[in-house]
Amino acid sequence: MKKALLPTFAALGILALVAAFVFVYVTAKNADSETASSTGSQELASTVASDSNYVDNVGPDAVTIVEFLDFECGACGQFYPYVEAMREVYEGDINYVVRYFPLPSHLNSMDAAIAAEAAAQQGEFEAMYQRLFETQGDWAGGTPPQTDAFRALAEEIGLDMGAYDAAVADPATQARVEADFDAGVELGVNSTPTFFVNDEYIETSRLENLPEAVDAAVKG
Repeated sequence: MKKALLPTFAALGILALVAAFVFVYVTAKNADSETASSTGSQELASTVASDSNYVDNVGPDAVTIVEFLDFECGACGQFYPYVEAMREVYEGDINYVVRYFPLPSHLNSMDAAIAAEAAAQQGEFEAMYQRLFETQGDWAGGTPPQTDAFRALAEEIGLDMGAYDAAVADPATQARVEADFDAGVELGVNSTPTFFVNDEYIETSRLENLPEAVDAAVKG
């Protein structure tokens, strides 16, 4: 039987950071969030599309977590190590889906999402997703475009650079990112990160809300 997530985080040395995460996450989310035009509905679109990017995929019967994120969002960056720890705790029990929601207020966020999608076309979405967050402090808030920084990450993770450059230049790649954004708006997403567990929106005013929802779904 899986241990509860928060006690397991203690074993991972993370629980001591929870109180700080709560403050930083809520503060950063309030600062980074930008209201998007929204229907206010949570049920008009599917939380997972046929072309969604999975960083964990163990099959259709598993609990599915969907995160709408912005790679330049400070709150998403603060949440990233927490999410990675959660993925480790529930390895083999959950699907984890990442969808793009680049906020217009973050001037490098669309290019970052395009870089991630270009990597996804080579089967390396997870590697780029991780490096974008690991290096967020180096490029986020920098004068756009930061495309050279993203291209350097693509080289670092071993992408075919000709294919990467072609994908970045292809309008279809940005259209794919925008399709995620539009789906998020239809679902009522208006800030990042926004989470769904088995299609149910999870309010994360408390950091513990997400692991509690995942734990309940896995045990259920």
